[in-house]
Amino acid sequence: MKKYIFPVSISLVLGIFMAYFIIRQYEDMPALAVSSEAESLYYIQKGVYFDLDSMNEGMKDFSHYIYNTENNSFYVYIGITTSKENALKIVEYYKSLGVETVISEKITDNKEFVNILRQYDELLSKTDDSESIKTICNQILVKYEELVK
Repeated sequence: MKKYIFPVSISLVLGIFMAYFIIRQYEDMPALAVSSEAESLYYIQKGVYFDLDSMNEGMKDFSHYIYNTENNSFYVYIGITTSKENALKIVEYYKSLGVETVISEKITDNKEFVNILRQYDELLSKTDDSESIKTICNQILVKYEELVK
């Protein structure tokens, strides 16, 4: 019995030590929404700002926008959609205005917002009018602020 105590205790210490380092590797990874109702959305990103004042100054020409704070930076979004085609349409609209954007894909599990977003996406997919695209994008951002934030 005594000859098993040392190997067992060494195994336990090594197991705890290895588990500690493995778990620490996953602490900095972004969490994913784990839900059967989780959905991937396309966010049209305008830019990244490092302080709130510069973000407010850079976004003064936009009536509606949302932002997330990550790693002490402000990520600003000016459009959201469930469809890659609509995301490209929004990017083209802003490109025609001289605004450079990037499409970011994020996961959400807010079913109520996704249902409303799908309704707006149907309207967006049926129009090419610049004013309509602007209005739809603004309405989506207002709904996002109401339902998600």
